[in-house]
Parts: sequence; C-alpha cells; structure tokens
Amino acid sequence: MTIALKGVLFDLDGVITDTAHYHYLAWKKTAESIGIEFDEAFNENLKGVSRMDSLLLILKKDNRENDFTKEELETLAADKNEFYVSLLQEISPADVLPGIKELIAELKMQNLKCAIASVSKNARTVLSALGMEQDFDYIVDAAKITKSKPNPEIFIEATRGLGLTPSEVVGIEDAQAGIEAINAANIVSVGVGSGLRNADMTVKHTGLLDLRILEILHSK
Repeated sequence: MTIALKGVLFDLDGVITDTAHYHYLAWKKTAESIGIEFDEAFNENLKGVSRMDSLLLILKKDNRENDFTKEELETLAADKNEFYVSLLQEISPADVLPGIKELIAELKMQNLKCAIASVSKNARTVLSALGMEQDFDYIVDAAKITKSKPNPEIFIEATRGLGLTPSEVVGIEDAQAGIEAINAANIVSVGVGSGLRNADMTVKHTGLLDLRILEILHSK
C-alpha cells in the first residue's frame, strides 16, 4: 500500500533563502582575526554544519584546533554570530528563493504540513525577516538538537514535531551533510544544486520544485 505524502521538511539556508554569503563574510572575518586564511572554496565545507563544528573545521585547516581554550572557542563563535546577525538586517521578503512561496502555498492548499530543519540558531530571525515564520507548522533549530547534520536527529525531530512518521515526509536540502542526515532518518531526500551525492532526486534550483514532483518521488 502506498503511503501518502503528508509533510515536507525544509532546510533554511540555500533552500528557503540564501544567507551563505553572509556566513562566508562572517567566518572570513573570524578566521582572519586569528591569522587563518579563508576563502569561498573552503566555506563550501561548512554548509549544513553547526557553528562550533564549523569553527573547529576552520582551526583544523591550519592545525590550530588545540590552540584555544573552550572559553576562547565560545568567544570566537559568538563574535562570528554577532557579525552574521548584523548582516541579516539586510534580508527582506524579496530574498526568498524562486518558487518557494508558491510551493508552500501549494502544500498548504492540500493540507500538507511544513517544517524547518536548520542547524542555525538564527532560524527564527531569518524567517521573521523573510515574513515566513507563520508558514511553518514546526521549526527545529540548533536549540532543539544536540547533534549536527549529518546526524539525522534534526530531521527526526522535525518529523516528530509535525506528528508524522519518516515514511510520510520528504526532506529538501542543498548541502551534502543535510542529504546524509535525511537519508539516515529514512526519509526521502531531495537535493537542490549541483554536486550532491545519494539524494533520491536532485534539481538544479528551487524554482523546479513543485508538489506533483514531490508526490511522484515519494510514491516510488
């Protein structure tokens, strides 16, 4: 018996809007403040990764992971976030990625539930700036989980929060760590962008997403 699609789980950065450049600018400032060179190519490694884990990856790049106390690491992470949040003031509803508002409207018309699964501690701030906080039935951010992607915890929690099971939802991600997390949660995965591996389906950009495609994929 085919199980009907009842909900969709969305990553935030890169799926709902693109704050990747803001993250890049903030991490670049933080890295260079401690003498580590940082470029956009390395920034790709941080997609879908939590703030502290991202900082540790930056330090590991120059074999500096043992150079700082726990308190110093927390200060660096906090400084990065403070600068990032200041950049978020530039975000507006015009920054929602193509096709996303239409897709969510379509899901709502068919009584499907929507959740955000984002490791960002600023998820609600971003959604509020986009005018979209009320579009989601459940929001999972870093405050609700203990393990970052690719651990499946965040997608399991998003599914639970919607009152659904993994077999009743699909997850949409733009990062490899996110795809791995969705798959590990036994949820159908949709990748947005190029270079993603092991997604059940990939699309080049968000404008190609619609309910019919998600239902066909989910039914297979």
